[in-house]
Amino acid sequence: MAYTVTLTTSGFSADQFQTELAAQKISLNPHAKDLFTDPRFQSTPAGQTQYLRVLTVGELALTVPATLPAIFQRARTLGLQPCPLALAVDFRLQWQTQVKSTNSIFSKHEAPQGAITVMSPIEDDDPNLPKGFYLRHIDDTLWLRGYRCDDLYVWQPSDTLAFLQPAQ
Repeated sequence: MAYTVTLTTSGFSADQFQTELAAQKISLNPHAKDLFTDPRFQSTPAGQTQYLRVLTVGELALTVPATLPAIFQRARTLGLQPCPLALAVDFRLQWQTQVKSTNSIFSKHEAPQGAITVMSPIEDDDPNLPKGFYLRHIDDTLWLRGYRCDDLYVWQPSDTLAFLQPAQ
């Protein structure tokens, strides 16, 4: 199931991203809106080719439930890196064919069915602050949603993640 997505960076600012998301009718939750003002949100130069590796926690060879520190550590050993927040937004804008979720539950304190969580650098362990974005397709609406969790949160082997994959 693991696959690589090739993206071209837009170079958009946070404001430009929000304008384009609205133009494409992509919905945001309040945590996603907060991430656009997060100090970690930095624009990337336009026109760069970037690669995201999309895989499950189980495909990281973490077949037992895992926490964020274990996931990031294992990803590093595989040569994968955290994804800049701006690249996660480019991912949402450029990937319009995400399969619809089989349920429309928004929050139940676990990774939602059908979501791809983009693993971004985390600089603050406050569980009340958003850590990054996830992409979801619910009913007929594409979403870019922010998520919150702490280092004790348990990710399941079937949860789908995306990491920056250096060019080969």
